Amino acid sequence: MKLIPEIQPTNNPARILLVDDDLSLLKLLSLRLEAAGHQVTTAINGKEALESLQEAIPDVVLSDLRMDELDGLALFEEIQQNHPGLPVIILTAHGTIPDAVEATRQGVYGFLTKPVDKKELFSLIDKATAHRQPEAYPSWHAPLLARSEIMSEILAQAHKAAQTDINLLITGSAGTGKKLLAQCIHQASNRADQELYYLNCNSLPEELLAIELFGEAGQEASNQGLLSKAKGGTLYLEDLDCLPKNLQTQLLHSLQNKTYYPVGSTEPLPLKVRLLASSRLTARQLLEDANLREDLYYLIAVINLQLPDLSERAEDLPLLATHFLHKVAADSGHQVKEFSPEAMQLLAAAPWPGNIRQLIKVIEQCAILSQTSRISSSQVAAALDKETRALPSLNEARSEFERNYLIKVLKLAEGKVTEAARLAGRNRTDFYKLLNKHNLEAARFKEEAKRQKQG
Repeated sequence: MKLIPEIQPTNNPARILLVDDDLSLLKLLSLRLEAAGHQVTTAINGKEALESLQEAIPDVVLSDLRMDELDGLALFEEIQQNHPGLPVIILTAHGTIPDAVEATRQGVYGFLTKPVDKKELFSLIDKATAHRQPEAYPSWHAPLLARSEIMSEILAQAHKAAQTDINLLITGSAGTGKKLLAQCIHQASNRADQELYYLNCNSLPEELLAIELFGEAGQEASNQGLLSKAKGGTLYLEDLDCLPKNLQTQLLHSLQNKTYYPVGSTEPLPLKVRLLASSRLTARQLLEDANLREDLYYLIAVINLQLPDLSERAEDLPLLATHFLHKVAADSGHQVKEFSPEAMQLLAAAPWPGNIRQLIKVIEQCAILSQTSRISSSQVAAALDKETRALPSLNEARSEFERNYLIKVLKLAEGKVTEAARLAGRNRTDFYKLLNKHNLEAARFKEEAKRQKQG
């Protein structure tokens, strides 16, 4: 007689630490998981689970929320401190769902309500362990720390794309890690033994940018453009939408014909470069409002990876915070080692408009000013408060005024970029650069104006 019928073996077997003080449920779930091909270690309480973690680290922890002495949340906090990056899934009764939702916001990977649906259970375990790297690529995305579902999916897409030579566009707000993802994709590709070159399309005047990209006729090999230097490797174009129109046209023809012309030359050279590009604008913005040629967009954005803001990947925050804390401590010589659970909760609840860059800044402040090995919640609160309430510098104040001015102009123009640029006394190209700089979408103001007219 089969105790666990109709359970198909998983294609993604995992090592699971199962924690529950209900022995009957512990046995039932253990049988289900083992029948699916998972390797299960059990613990009847949080203390026993911590002892188990000292002996071996699983791929995921599955824990009941309500347990005596050390409950699921307390266990999660201990795991968060000692094993950042280890996914924790919480099991909860219906009456404790609000607690589970709060736990998810603090970084718990996910939660399931009792009685546990086996399909949901297996699906969540698969998602929680999907970020594990294939053995053939043990370190390709090591610099990009992530365990959240949304980042796991992006990394899976990135790894597949890396195995090809197709062009790729990475989009996302400032500070989300676009350049780092480009590095990881190059590292996972068959071009990893070649150089990865960078060019910020907003860094030079058009004439110098053309020479930097295409090279110049008659120059020695050491002074040739990046399309020549990156031959056989990868070229990453940052802020692609800021590339001047004339150079967009030249790049378009180069990609179409697989050849390019150095500045001042009439002799074409073969184009043998894998192109990665990025923009702070979304795909929709690039197509509807930006300065980018539509045909160039479609040639480059064969695959588009949209990186989420840090606020959309709360499960990654404990992992990121602990990593950056250890890095800052090592670089500065400070003996700070960890965050208190309350401090980590404050970090998880913060909005992070500046994304990972802002997180690093807050952690640096905490680590450098800390007098103990553990950062307290009051230190984190002070650093966050300083970020939000500190007297801005002249540049920051000017930037805030500029952003508010752009918002006002966009509202007056009802989101029409040409009209807004005219009101601001700027050409469309410069105006788009300002919108990009302040992460503003004209489409949002169009929709707002439309709603006001309808209402």
